[in-house]
Parts: sequence; structure tokens; C-alpha cells
Amino acid sequence: MMMMGETWSQLGSLIATAMFLWAMFDKYFPHHLRSLILSHSKKLASFVYPYIQIKFHEFTGEYLKRSEAYAAIETYLSEKSSSEAKNLKAVVVKDSSQSVQLSMDENEEVTDEFEGIKVWWGVKKIIPRTQSFSFYPEMEEKRYYKLTFHKSHREILCGKYISHVLQEGKAIRVRNRQRKLCINKSRKWSHVTFEHPASFDTLAMESKKKEEIINDLIKFSQGKEYYAKIGKAWKRGYLLYGPPGTGKSSMIAAMANFMNYDIYDLELTNVKDNTELRRLLIETTSKSIIVIEDIDCSLDLTGQRKKKKEQVKDEEENDPASKMAKGEEESNSKVTLSGLLNFIDGLWSACGGERIIVFTTNYVEKLDPALIRRGRMDKHIELSYCGFEAFKVLAKNYLDVDSHPLFVTIGHLLEETNITPADVAENLMPKSLNDDSETCLKKLIEAIKTAKEEAKKKAEEEARLKAEKEEKEKQEASQEDVKVDKSLAKEVKENGVEVVIDDKTLAKEVKEIGVIA
Repeated sequence: MMMMGETWSQLGSLIATAMFLWAMFDKYFPHHLRSLILSHSKKLASFVYPYIQIKFHEFTGEYLKRSEAYAAIETYLSEKSSSEAKNLKAVVVKDSSQSVQLSMDENEEVTDEFEGIKVWWGVKKIIPRTQSFSFYPEMEEKRYYKLTFHKSHREILCGKYISHVLQEGKAIRVRNRQRKLCINKSRKWSHVTFEHPASFDTLAMESKKKEEIINDLIKFSQGKEYYAKIGKAWKRGYLLYGPPGTGKSSMIAAMANFMNYDIYDLELTNVKDNTELRRLLIETTSKSIIVIEDIDCSLDLTGQRKKKKEQVKDEEENDPASKMAKGEEESNSKVTLSGLLNFIDGLWSACGGERIIVFTTNYVEKLDPALIRRGRMDKHIELSYCGFEAFKVLAKNYLDVDSHPLFVTIGHLLEETNITPADVAENLMPKSLNDDSETCLKKLIEAIKTAKEEAKKKAEEEARLKAEKEEKEKQEASQEDVKVDKSLAKEVKENGVEVVIDDKTLAKEVKEIGVIA
């Protein structure tokens, strides 16, 4: 026990002496000699520890884009991790040969071998030392993979081995790829597996328009060299507009399934400002569809902000609650129209490639023309009410019938009535085991007749209200004219000139002044 105490005492004295010598060295030793000694000490350390370390960080360029090398290494090492690592992370994978995908946890290490050379891989995480509080601590963490190997194998490992790891990792990702549906939350993208079954075969649309869209998508997917030739970013914009229930969301899902693309559902109200919008764009991958649904409702992008501020200025001064609510609204998102335009076709839109941008709206007339002009939204697709050809697609999908005697009646009704594909589909769907195709078709006929009658009543009501409004405006205009005439007569009379308003007034005025007219 005494010997152990003496050992610790000697060790403490040695550490204290070393710290004292280092303090003296740091304070009094000349800088030009210090750099010389440090360079020789590094050579000595490399001789004693003959290993090289290479770090592959998760993010590059101040967190603007996730490193493809990091993602490829992560995929490559996932197979090694499952057999060697002790600390693992598990992710459940749907519709895959493996129900659980394993990867290395932080501060774990595995070995690999290439052409008889042994290397070590480790994954690390650095949390910056900062005194400030962050609402998004995950964004502050820095992760990286560290490759360690003997310096005698530098040439082989820095060349052939790293290329092998990256190529193999990308190949594994392609084999195991599952398409994603992403949404922006807390300044970053979160995703789930995209499983929407929509396709162009099941889409309720005229076959000619459907074929036109398919050909346009194929041409775009094969146009990498063409876009480079004409000097444009490899992207294309689609504007989907029409009444609610006409299949805009189903169209997006069908496009994603046809192209085998991921979907990024961008919620503009969750974006703080233009800088964050730009960062989210950079983090999207190629072979993806970036969607902004109901863009006319997402933000005030019609250039009316200044007008709105003037309208509510007095209310804010007199109503603190209104001012607080407005302040909260502005603090949520400060994305501007110019920021969104740069997002679509500015310089930053060229980061990456093979991306489709889709806007949807129920009211295309509300959008700023600069937002939807050709070159930004290259193809405008109107999704309107259900026609007979679209109905036949729905009948095939829901009832598995290609023809029926009731089709003629339904065709005539659809020509006279505006009804959405969503309403048609709801009436075609069997609600019980006893519902056959004829029952569902008859139910649809009744629904269309009801919609026709309601539309007629609505049109009559609108016509009545319009007539009442015009009559009211006419009466108000007439009353205003009378007021103007009386005002003019009074003004002229005050200036010493008689104005004849009517016969009684004329007689009265003549009698008063004693003049016979």
C-alpha cells in the first residue's frame, strides 16, 4: 500500500514538473526557435506513431450540403458494422430483404482489409464549445468518419481503396434505395418512405393530355447533355392548377412513381427566411420533385405586403393583441417573392441537377405573373372537372368495368355538370358487399343530378344577388346625382344667378322679385 502511495506521489510530482517546464517554454522561448522544435517533434512523433488519419466530415461548406463521400462510407460500413461493431444504430426498413438496417454508433471502430492491407474506420462526433443556447442542437454537432492506416500504404489506400469504398457504397445505396417523402421541419429535412400507389394508368385524365405529360417527363430525364448545351440548369417547372379535388396531389405522386424520384414537400410557412430557403434547396438531392402545394395560401407572394401594412397600421396602434399577432406571424416566416424566384431559377437553383419543381394552386389568377412565367413554370397543366374519358378511367379503377348501358346517361350528365374526379370516385366506390357496378353507377347518376340542381340554384341565387347589387348601385348613383344638382343650384344662387329647378320654384322666385317671366 505504501509503494502504491509513493508511486502516485512521484507521478504527481512528474506531472507538475512537466507543466512547469511547458509554461516556462511557452512564455520565454523565442517563437522562431519554437516553430523549429515543433516541426522536429512532429517528425519524431510520426516516427514513433507511423499511422496516417483521414477525416471525412458529414457536412461541407458551412453545413450547406451533406457530403456524398460521408453517405457512401456510411453505407459501405453498414455491412462491416453488423458483424464487428459492438455499439450499433438500428433503422427499420420497409419492403426490404433486411427488416433492420444496422450502422455504427458514435465513437465505434471497425476494421477493413484491402489487398491484404488492414485499415481502421471510426465514427466520431464533435459538439462545439459554445455558451449560447441553441433550439437546434443537432445542427451544431459535427460528425465525421476517420480512416487510419500505416503510412507505408499511403499510395494504395489514398487512391484505389478510397475509390473502391465510394463506388461500392454508392452501388449499395442504389440496390437498397427506397424513395423518400421529405418535409422541412426545424430547419432541416425529415423523411418517411414514399408509398403512394398512384400511377398514370390510374389517373383520371384524358389520354391525350396524359401522354403529353409522360413524353415531357421522359424528354426531361434524358436531357442532361441538352440542358448543358443550351446553358440552363437541369430542372423543369410544372404548375398544376384547377378546383379542389381534381387530382393535383395524385398527379405529383404519379410523376414521382413514373420517374422513380424522391419528393420534397416544402412548407414555406416553416421556413424562417430566404437564407434558410436557399439552404433547404441545396440539401435536396438530384432525381427529386420539389413541391409547394397551394402556393397562393402558403405566403403573401402577390406583392400586397406594403398595402396590408398600411391597412392595419391604425389597428395595431389601438389594439395591442392585433399587433402581437402580426408580430408573431412575421416572425414565423420572412420569405419574400424575390427569394422564392431565386429559389426557382436563380444561381443557387443550379446546385445539383435533374430536379422538378411543382407548384399547385386552386386559384391561378391570384399568383404573381413573375412567379409562373415560362422559364420558371415551364409547363402549365390545368386539372379541371371530370369528363367522360376521365370517368371511364375511374370506372375501370373502382368497378373494373369498361362499358355499361348507363355510361351514355352519365356522359350526357357530365357534359352539363361540373363535378370533380374526387366526387365521382367517392360515388363509384362500393360501400358494402352488396353494391355491384350497376348500383354504384346509379348512385353516381343521382349524385350528378343533385350537383346539377345545386349548381342551377347557386347560379340563380348569384344572378339574383347580382341584380340586387346593380339596382342598389343604380339607386345610390341616382341619389348622388340629385345631391350634386341641389348643391350646384345652391352654389349658383349664392353667386347671384337664378337657376330654375322646377315650375313651382320658378313661380315662387318670380313673385318674390316682382318680375314677370
